[in-house]
Amino acid sequence: MSYDSYAHERNWGARLTEFEYRGYRMVAMENRFIRVAIAAGKGTDILEFLYKPLDVDFMWRSYTGLHPFLNFTPTVASTQGSFIDFYAGGWQELLPNAGMDCVYKGAPLGVHGEVCLLPWNYRIDRNQPDGVAVTFSVRTVRTPFYVEKTLSLNNEDPVLSIEEKIRNEAQEPMDLMWGHHPALGSPFLDDSCRLFLPPCRVRTPEEYTSPNSRLEKGQDADWPFLRGRKGEVIDLSRIPSAEARSHDMAYIYQMKEGWYAVLNQKLRAGFGLRWDHKSFPSLWFWQLYRGGVGYPWYGMNYTLALEPVSSYPQTLTEAIKAGTQIVLAAGEERRTRLQAVAFSGCTEIHGIDDNGRIC
Repeated sequence: MSYDSYAHERNWGARLTEFEYRGYRMVAMENRFIRVAIAAGKGTDILEFLYKPLDVDFMWRSYTGLHPFLNFTPTVASTQGSFIDFYAGGWQELLPNAGMDCVYKGAPLGVHGEVCLLPWNYRIDRNQPDGVAVTFSVRTVRTPFYVEKTLSLNNEDPVLSIEEKIRNEAQEPMDLMWGHHPALGSPFLDDSCRLFLPPCRVRTPEEYTSPNSRLEKGQDADWPFLRGRKGEVIDLSRIPSAEARSHDMAYIYQMKEGWYAVLNQKLRAGFGLRWDHKSFPSLWFWQLYRGGVGYPWYGMNYTLALEPVSSYPQTLTEAIKAGTQIVLAAGEERRTRLQAVAFSGCTEIHGIDDNGRIC
């Protein structure tokens, strides 16, 4: 583990805080607009993305919350892996699998892959009042990948920048899926929220996501209108209240650019994400509006996740069948960049530029 434990501390300007929370190493990065809390000890989960002017955290917190790996013994091991047992909400990285569990080259891969449950090393690259940067890195265990990403803030913009690379360290080609899983929740998320996207198409699975799916299965249409199960027209850009009691997946594709913005019209504030859509051409749209019945949701959770992912459909083995997986030759690297932004004072969003600014 590499980190700077003797950094000069300050309570102004862009700044960093290292601490331990419920047994996990944590790093908080903040400027005058946002505070971002990262669980280095668990997948670099972003557990907090706080917009300080309104004291609003965009990230969803699951009802189980963050609990430590130590002293936790499941009554029986899940065949799907441990992701759900330790799902605190927030923002996860998905690699080398996304979606449900599968077996690849003899390696069992759980829900959403390996890196979301591994502890990451980190080093402080910059810690100045005008900007901070931290680089996190990890090697997977069941697969031969190295992942490194640098998170940075300057003091003048409400933008978190992520510069990332993955490398295949094997002496043979490797397939993988790669994605990001930011889940938004209350108090930010409510029925005044609107979702803005560039022109695109959207499809639904061939089977209903749950008994409480409100979307008709097997659709493929221009964003944002889909048929409901009762034949009604549903505008996916309008977020329903928790009283919808629905649970759905949709897959957005053929995006002209890689960006989205979720605007809370009551607050006139929101969260946006921009990414390289060549790296992540598919946007998975998970809609859990208190309609998840039984394990693991029990009708208790109100959240949505908009997940830029390299591939479709879910699971690495299915993506390989569809030819949508990433293939890295021995020693090959892949790089990408994302910007997450907080914004306010807007009524319409027409895009997010390369610097993460709303336009």
